[in-house]
Amino acid sequence: MVQSLNSKAELTTKGISYLGIGAQYGKFLIGDRAFEFFNDNNVSDFIQIPWANMTVVYTSVSKNKIGRRFKIQTDKGVFDFSSPEAGKILKLIREHLGNDKVLKNPTLIKRLLRIFKKKHVKKGV
Repeated sequence: MVQSLNSKAELTTKGISYLGIGAQYGKFLIGDRAFEFFNDNNVSDFIQIPWANMTVVYTSVSKNKIGRRFKIQTDKGVFDFSSPEAGKILKLIREHLGNDKVLKNPTLIKRLLRIFKKKHVKKGV
């Protein structure tokens, strides 16, 4: 059995992890020390991310609605998750990390504009 990093649980909810090939269904456990994901089918398959290791959390927002998917960037890599209760999860993450580390994902138009600006600056120099 896996030992949790948290001593107190703030939220437990269903969710999906997109690590590797395919989706893994399981449960999120958000507590005082870490963000954790436990797979429903395989007990030994889990993800534990301490709050100190998180650098940025990205989420998609369209028409003032928070999307289900969010991406956690750590010092070790990037993890992609999805949950029907993403709003509650992101609020708790924001309490632990602060407002400056929970960001909106750039839209497709903003990404394209950024690419064209980089190319234009390189040609002009």
